[in-house]
Amino acid sequence: MGSIDLNGMAVAAEPLQTWVLPALLGLGLASATGLRTFLPLLMLALAAKFGLFGIDLNDRMAWLADWPAIIALAIAAIVEFTGDKVPTVDHALNVMGTFTRPIAGAVAVGSVFAGVDPMTAAIAGLIVGAPTAFAFNLAQGGARLASTATTGGIGNPILSLIEDVLSFLMVLLAFLAPVVVPVLMIALAIAAFRLTRRMRGRRAAREANSNFGATR
Repeated sequence: MGSIDLNGMAVAAEPLQTWVLPALLGLGLASATGLRTFLPLLMLALAAKFGLFGIDLNDRMAWLADWPAIIALAIAAIVEFTGDKVPTVDHALNVMGTFTRPIAGAVAVGSVFAGVDPMTAAIAGLIVGAPTAFAFNLAQGGARLASTATTGGIGNPILSLIEDVLSFLMVLLAFLAPVVVPVLMIALAIAAFRLTRRMRGRRAAREANSNFGATR
């Protein structure tokens, strides 16, 4: 029987550990930051702090796992969670998220590229994290506007709670099974598109009925 080339296996696995898995993990984190700015970063910081799920941070981002950063992220996550349940405040948070969530996505992605130099990790964060978070924030904004138009804002707190749960579960899935993240992202994108189209259809139907009633 031939001997197993352990060195060759290690060399072959290196790109997977250095690039592929961090990219998939980063995609999950960035997607979650597109819905909530601070909760995914808080979960990442806690996982790194307590050595959970094998999470390692890039040396330049090690401060994220320090207690001052964790406490600040926890306070910010609570404020965001609470404020997003309040009418008008939720829209303000979404507008702010257009700027803050891509930054959070870039930070999250850059942090998990632990095996590369800080500059390369930062570039990966900008390429992978920022656009992903921005896209999910746009989808959230579209769903929120459609909800406001069809329910008068009454359904927004329920939608917000669903987004909280989704953000949490996306991070957890990214920790446990990063290879599943692309499938989840596609499923969520399809679901968000269908939800927004359905809400807009209902709004159009109501407006048509109102116009018909006014002309009678």
